[in-house]
Amino acid sequence: MQDLTHFIDGARDAGSPERYAEVFNPATGEVQARVPLASKAEIDAVIARAAEAQVGWGATNPQRRARVMMKFGALINEHMDELAELVSREHGKTLPDARGDVQRGLEVVEVCMGAPSQLKGEYMNGGGPGIDLYSMRQPLGVVAGITPFNFPAMIPLWKMAPALACGNAMILKPSERCPSTALRLAELLQEAGLPDGVLQVVNGDKEAVDALLDNETIQAVGFVGSTPIAQYIYGRAAANGKRAQCFGGAKNHMIIMPDADLDKAADALVGAGFGAAGERCMAISVAVPVGEKTADALIERLVPRIEKLKVGPYTAGADVDYGPVITKAAETRIRGLIDSGVSEGADLVVDGRDFSLQGYEKGFFIGPSMFDRVTPDMEIYREEIFGPVLTQVRAASYEDALKLTMDNPYGNGTAIYTADGDTARDFASRVNVGMVGINFPIPVPLSYFSFGGWKKSAFGDLNQYGPDAFRFYTRTKTVTERWFSGIKDGGEFHFKQMD
Repeated sequence: MQDLTHFIDGARDAGSPERYAEVFNPATGEVQARVPLASKAEIDAVIARAAEAQVGWGATNPQRRARVMMKFGALINEHMDELAELVSREHGKTLPDARGDVQRGLEVVEVCMGAPSQLKGEYMNGGGPGIDLYSMRQPLGVVAGITPFNFPAMIPLWKMAPALACGNAMILKPSERCPSTALRLAELLQEAGLPDGVLQVVNGDKEAVDALLDNETIQAVGFVGSTPIAQYIYGRAAANGKRAQCFGGAKNHMIIMPDADLDKAADALVGAGFGAAGERCMAISVAVPVGEKTADALIERLVPRIEKLKVGPYTAGADVDYGPVITKAAETRIRGLIDSGVSEGADLVVDGRDFSLQGYEKGFFIGPSMFDRVTPDMEIYREEIFGPVLTQVRAASYEDALKLTMDNPYGNGTAIYTADGDTARDFASRVNVGMVGINFPIPVPLSYFSFGGWKKSAFGDLNQYGPDAFRFYTRTKTVTERWFSGIKDGGEFHFKQMD
């Protein structure tokens, strides 16, 4: 069993742990490593060192910081296969999914190579008599990122790249369930030229999180995880006077209109619902066909596609569609939600509860499942399942389907499949969800836009990456200046105020 470390002051550091967390191999159910959990005292010490390092980094001109991002991006590309292997080994997702995880994070790094253009201020000449005004964007200081298990590369990169490009130091606390990718990324950043101490990666649990939230030096906190924890972190951070950008759970709906290409819609639902074992906040978990005829025809297409999905360890290669879920507790919870759907009267048209893989009986695997005739009062509709389970809620009309989506307390992503431009335009305009796909199942914006949900999926007024990230990780200072004219008289200057 491997002992993992923190990354402090530019090097791996075992710390002085009194507590450890176990890191499992989700495919076998075996403990493959243990990770030290930092204490409050350790967190406070790391923050103090980061504050010292930030002074020089913040004074480094934006072009030089951008060059570090350029070298970092090149190193990520060079080590793509290694990073994907780390993701798959601890998370369990397939290697293609893992490469996508790294790639989507890399795209944010690439945007941060152009950070100088995002950090420009504004200028006005002659705002008043002899008065000029200008604004500048300056780093906050030391910021924190708290990231989840389901994207061990992408979301740490979404946090660290903009924060560092803006001149901040960052304390990154990755998920203790799969910390190795973040540690390796920190090493690559160091190799790219990041000064010691500017990025500190510390592993921990609630004690570490609370220490970050309570430390006065931390100026901003970015978080991705479940809604209850997002609310907790947002509230505690705000109470301590910090900026907070906290993203929570989701219940993403796809509306399928009668005029949609049902084969394309079915393919999209299978990929969006079961990819990465459903463990992603942008997964489509609710299909909403409009009309009984559409619903019946969609089920006919979905069931055989779902039954053909192949589940297995990432080491099985390209033949596997998705892998295990992250922990035994997650597996147990998902199975319990499937049981509740059956007991509440939904039609379980594909049942994955009895799935077993020879040689991997102790792994955290669940076969794909699908429910039809789900109603909004059922637990499987109300709860974010975060597993390989697709539910179908039948709607009598487009307005009913739209209302179902809008009434849901989550607002991360949604999609509509239709051949009618007017319907699509109406949907995009009216739906109260942060990211919308039109004939596109997982509407994660490209990295030069911004990612963010509405309602109980997000807390804070600025989104992740893109222009919002540069706003979140800097503060604006505005200068109003006036100079006085001088009149030369006998070799001396006499100054008069300009009116």
